[in-house]
Order: sequence, then structure tokens, then C-alpha cells
Amino acid sequence: MYDYIIVGAGSAGCVLANRLTADPSKRVALLEAGPKDKSPLIHMPVGIALLANSKQVNWAFETEPQEHLKGRRLFWPRGKTLGGSSSINAMVYIRGHKADYEHWGQAAGTDLWGWDRALTLFRRLEDNERFGPDAYHGKGGELSVSDLRSVNPLSRDFVRAASHVDVPVNTDFNGETQEGLGPYQVTQKNGRRWSSAQAFLRGAEKRPNLDVLTDARVTRVVMDGQRAVGVTLNQGGEYRQLRLNNGGEVILSGGAVNSPQLLLLSGIGDREELRKHGIPLVHHLPEVGKNLVDHLDITLMHAANSRLPIGVAPSFLLRGVSALFSYIFARRGFLTSNVAEAGGFVKSSPSCERPNVQFHFLPTFLKDHGRKVMTGYGYTLHICDLLPKSRGFIGLKSPDPLADPLIQPNYLSDPEDIKTMISAVKFGRRVLAAPTMALHSKREVMPGNSVSSDDQIADFIRENAETIYHPVGTCRMGVDPESVVDPELKVRGIEGLRVVDASIMPSLVAGNTNAPTMMIAENAADILLGNVTVQARVMTPTPTADTTDANYSVPRAVEMERR
Repeated sequence: MYDYIIVGAGSAGCVLANRLTADPSKRVALLEAGPKDKSPLIHMPVGIALLANSKQVNWAFETEPQEHLKGRRLFWPRGKTLGGSSSINAMVYIRGHKADYEHWGQAAGTDLWGWDRALTLFRRLEDNERFGPDAYHGKGGELSVSDLRSVNPLSRDFVRAASHVDVPVNTDFNGETQEGLGPYQVTQKNGRRWSSAQAFLRGAEKRPNLDVLTDARVTRVVMDGQRAVGVTLNQGGEYRQLRLNNGGEVILSGGAVNSPQLLLLSGIGDREELRKHGIPLVHHLPEVGKNLVDHLDITLMHAANSRLPIGVAPSFLLRGVSALFSYIFARRGFLTSNVAEAGGFVKSSPSCERPNVQFHFLPTFLKDHGRKVMTGYGYTLHICDLLPKSRGFIGLKSPDPLADPLIQPNYLSDPEDIKTMISAVKFGRRVLAAPTMALHSKREVMPGNSVSSDDQIADFIRENAETIYHPVGTCRMGVDPESVVDPELKVRGIEGLRVVDASIMPSLVAGNTNAPTMMIAENAADILLGNVTVQARVMTPTPTADTTDANYSVPRAVEMERR
């Protein structure tokens, strides 16, 4: 019997397990569908290039055909191991823009989810190698945030291109301003990946009040009327139940895909969808799985005229031998690279109030999530629309709890998104044409010089765009009755059940989602432990279903932080 059962040992789940077991009187179970995070490819940063092919630690989902991407089904990697996606991602540490959290606070009707509170939590979690402690950064937290130890010269020249495209060089995207080109800080420690499991679970997993179960796939939440009382799980082909103590809680931390799927399998969701799959209705909550939003990404590639990039070529393999020794004995060299070494945040047009485009620069060829090997030497610029308007949903393909869910992102269904992407591609080409980058280029490989008009660029995007792995919003938090969870992350209409992961985001942050997800878990832990209280608020007026428009006002809630 447990006080808390956490479903999913990912970016959020590991934080929760650490914080909740700090109270020795509370017994906690942390359940992970995947294996332990033992693969050396996880811990050696450059191993990211191979993790997309590892179904052992990757759910390897696939979307429904995308109408506006020429009917293509897109590959959707998601972490399936201790640490979740923080064990297979590019380790880029980005929080998002201040305005993102101001909108969250408005949607939730409380400053508990506003920018000032978020910043406090980010600083608490962080142990920054270069910055802090100061107004924006922390020291002494569990999450190691560092500069890359060995940066490719092409990445440095990418940053130097800033002056040629009228944007600033920004050495701290998590500081006062977001705009500019610069190096990314990463979640690494001493040249190794520092996942949520490394940061938060390693220090807690020996506690006697924490049970960590791997290869344990939860198939439904066990209900007694309108109260969660446990979970059913499949481990090694055998089904069994874990139960809660009186007053205990189940916490779903499976992410934006798995958490809504599990709610639906448990009879919580839209009654018509549940009826279609023969699942008994526990509670009609139509927005479960809705409001799915993700960053769509398009890549530009150049063949290089030198051997500076990370390449797939016989000459580079010889460098790889020395790099292995450098990594083993000094934790330096290109094996410590997160591949996405530099990037930036820019405005697709001067009329934008804040950056709406993100760049990830890779000093190597990388296509189709690393599943297709490109030989030779080159470099890649990933470009994504930070503030997409298109919305999709997560649903069920069948009532089989072991089946993959239905994933329908509806990419580019809003015509404004393709306009932004076209402008972003043009901006990205300007960056790669800057003198500091042009000196490295042999030719543009993708899309190629034959693609120049807006229609041609749009066609290129529709043929080649992919996810950059930031799905959120499918268990949306809000003060409005249509939201899936309330500001304390309790599932509406159900007792003893919360959702704590990226699915609760009212809107997508302008950046990578790993750090915000850990911050969500830190805030949730404070709520669960009684370190903060939230006063109930009534929103005026009630927002529309489009929570990206923060054009409504809410009373400012008063929180009391007891910490």
C-alpha cells in the first residue's frame, strides 16, 4: 500500500519521487514502462544520434497521416526508460519566455503558475556551472547545467553570424532576454548526460520508502466510484495491482502522449470516444487528449568544404579512436557533444513582439532523427515555429492498453503556421549565408538552390518537416471548468488523481520542454507537501478553448510560500 503511486519515471516523475520521499513517513511507488537507464548511449552525450533507433528506450510512436504534410506519418520518439525523454533528448537547457508563464498564471487564475514563481523554482532546481547564484540562475540544486566542454568551430562561427543578420549574440538564453544567437547550455555534468534520473532519482532510490519498478507498464487507474484507489500494471507479461493507502493519490507523469491515453483507458474522457471503444464511463471529461500542440521543425543542410564537422567518413573514424580515449580519460572531445551545440531565438518579422522562431545548429549532417545515415561532412540548421496555432489531439486506436495511442497533431492546419515557417526558412538561409558560415559551405544540400519561391519553400516544408519533440497540452490546466486539471493539478471530477507532466501546460513554451517539465514537478511537489497553498479563484470572463490567446484577465491569487 502506498501514499503516492507515480506513473512514469521521466522528467517529472523523478523529481516527484525525490521530493515526496524526503518525508520518511510517505511510501511511494515510481513505475516506469521501460528499462533501467543503463545503456552507455544514454550517458555519452553524442549517443543521442543513435537513440532514435533504440526501441528498447524509445516508444517510437507514429502519428496519423498529416493532411498538410502530404499525408505523411511522422515518427515521434519519446523516452521509455528511467529519466524518460530527458534520457534521450539533446540536453538543451531552455526555460522558455517570460510571457509563456504569465499566460500560464492567467489560465490557472493564480500567480502560483506565473513567471515569478517559475523563476524561483528554476533557480532552486539548478546548479549552473557558469552563472549564478543571481537573479536568473541557481547554484546547489540537483540539476547540473553546464557549457559544452568541446565546441565545434562551426558552432562558434554560427554564433558569430549574428552581427550579419541584425540580431545580438546571446550567451544566456535563460537570462534577461531570449533573442539572439548563441551557445546552448546543456544538462550535463562532467561531460556526461545529467538526466532527471541522474539528477533526482539516483540520490533517492535507496530510500526505504521508495519502490522503483521498471518494465512495469500501467494499463489503467483502478477506481472506486469517483476515487482513484490504485493502478493495474503489466510487468513481465503478468498483470497485478498496486493499491493506495486511505487518502493516497495516483499521479500520472507519463507525458503528453501517455497520460491522456491512460485517462481514457481508465474511463475518464469524452463519453462518445469511450463508448466507441467499449470502455465504461467513469467521468465525462471531454478535453482529455485535446489541445495537443508541438513544435514542427524543418532542416537546412550544407555540405562542408572541410573536415571540421562531425562526419561519417573513413578519415573521421580515425579521429573517433582518439576521441574515445579523450572521452574516457578526460570527458572531453566530440563524444561530449549534444550535437545541437548552438542556436537562437529570432523574430520571423519585425512586427513580432517576441521571438517566434528557434534555431538548433548541428555541426554534422542529421536527417530523419538520425535514422538515415548521410556520409561525408556537413552541417544542419533546425528551424521551428515557436508559437504554432495548429492544434491536434491524442486518442485511442483501440481499448487494448498495450496498443499505441492515436496521435493527431494536425500540423499546419492553421494557415498562419506555414507563413511563419516560410519566413523562418528565409531567415535561416540568411544566417547560413553570412560570411562566417559561407566560408565553410561547399553547397546547400537541403532544400537546394532550385527552391527559392514561397510556394517552393512551402512545398519543401510539407515534404520534409518533422517534430522536434515538444508535445504538450493534452491534459490542460486551467481555472475554467473545461480544463482537465485544476491549478493544483487534480483531475476534475475525480478524487485522488493528479497529472504532473508536460500535458498540463495551458500553452506551449517558446523553447525546449524538458526544463519546464521539471519545474512543473517541483511546483506540484510543493503543492502536495503543503509548502504552498492556492486560493480558489473564479475567472472573469471564462476563456475560450483556444488557450493561446491570453486576452482575458483574472484576479491575482495570493499564495503563501511556507518554504
